[in-house]
Amino acid sequence: MAYEYEPIPLASREEPLDAYSRVVSTVARTLTPHVAFVQTRRSNGSAVVFSDEGHMLTNAHVVGSAVRGKATFPDGLTVDFDVIGSDPLSDLAVLLAHQNCPPPARFGNADDLVVGQLAVAVGSPLGLTGSVTAGIVSALGRALPVGSGNTARVIENVIQTDATLNPGNSGGALADSRGCVVGINTAIAGHGLGLAVPINPTTLRIIDTLQVEGQVRRAYLGIVGVPSPVPASVFERTGQRSGLRVVEVVPGGPADMAGLRADDLVLSVAREQIADAGDIQKKLFGEVIGTLLPVTVLRSGAMVDVLATPIELSYND
Repeated sequence: MAYEYEPIPLASREEPLDAYSRVVSTVARTLTPHVAFVQTRRSNGSAVVFSDEGHMLTNAHVVGSAVRGKATFPDGLTVDFDVIGSDPLSDLAVLLAHQNCPPPARFGNADDLVVGQLAVAVGSPLGLTGSVTAGIVSALGRALPVGSGNTARVIENVIQTDATLNPGNSGGALADSRGCVVGINTAIAGHGLGLAVPINPTTLRIIDTLQVEGQVRRAYLGIVGVPSPVPASVFERTGQRSGLRVVEVVPGGPADMAGLRADDLVLSVAREQIADAGDIQKKLFGEVIGTLLPVTVLRSGAMVDVLATPIELSYND
């Protein structure tokens, strides 16, 4: 039996696309040319072009200890690259292509995201260059533990999405509805659950440092804490809703030497309010190593000011 179908007139072929499909297809068309499949001797993943000079952004765990590799773009272009900077504690790495590669993708700001908005992932799952999946921003403010040697850190404000991610998506782009890259896909946390390192002012600072110095120097205070609400009296005076409750002070560390104690409630560091560990991490970059860092804590109902001198964080301690 022969089946017949009514052909769709050329002028009407885009009509079946609903608004959602049009947005996703536009983002895919805009972003896909800027996302490469990257390979080193031991691993592979994805990377996003972000500069006219051929810099590409990927995950530190994608390149590992490699110093070079090859990148293949959806149009078949293959270029060699060098790994010019890697930071395991943010899971970001910067590559530099030897040859001309596609122009840069546009970066957005993940701090502007809201739960429920469209998220489009572009990468090379299982080596399939130019693959696109779509979903939503499922949650914001997630924490992703990372480590290097015996050093551990938490990447704050990680984006959770239900856009399907598979091995090889790591290092690829997570984009908003404008086609701007707002995250670098980094982990598959479970079925239908992916995580991305946010593109925001903090990560842009890390990226700039990797381009220039190849690594990120970090300062170390030696405290472990958890977010905790501040007493109503403090809120009335300062407008601050939460601080960081010190759970542990590392013996002999800068915080210990400065007189910080377990159960102190950290309210500010460098005269800026602190709500969680991520706020402190933002203060602990290389320029504060060896300097006096003012820390204000609430102890037994009283405000106490101390001066701590951060030391350089060693990834192999």
